[in-house]
Amino acid sequence: QVQLVESEGGLVQPGDSLRLSCTASGRTFSGRATMAWFRQAPGKDREFVAAIRWSGGTVYGDSVKGRFTISKDKNTGYLQMSNLKPEDTAVYYCAAEPSGRIIMSAMSLSVQYNYWGQGTQVTVSS
Repeated sequence: QVQLVESEGGLVQPGDSLRLSCTASGRTFSGRATMAWFRQAPGKDREFVAAIRWSGGTVYGDSVKGRFTISKDKNTGYLQMSNLKPEDTAVYYCAAEPSGRIIMSAMSLSVQYNYWGQGTQVTVSS
């Protein structure tokens, strides 16, 4: 069993930066994990933010390209968010799939991930 624990989000101003982390505990990942971030704003569907494959390949949602950067080490994923906008306000969830089976074209699909964090609130407001 794997547990994913996200760092605290917070309240930031437009234009600020914030880094989220997601640490996996329990079963150790083999080094082939794919990790991803999704977000959900009130009244909206869950939205793909970014994902990183074990090989280093990354995919980003259109709304965050050029502003967010995803990275990971063995058991921790990171989401560096820059130039934050009010529309980035949401609960952010990390997700992981440890076997390495997800292909690049499917990394944005939430159904591909079998482990999820509890979510952390990020609010961007002046």
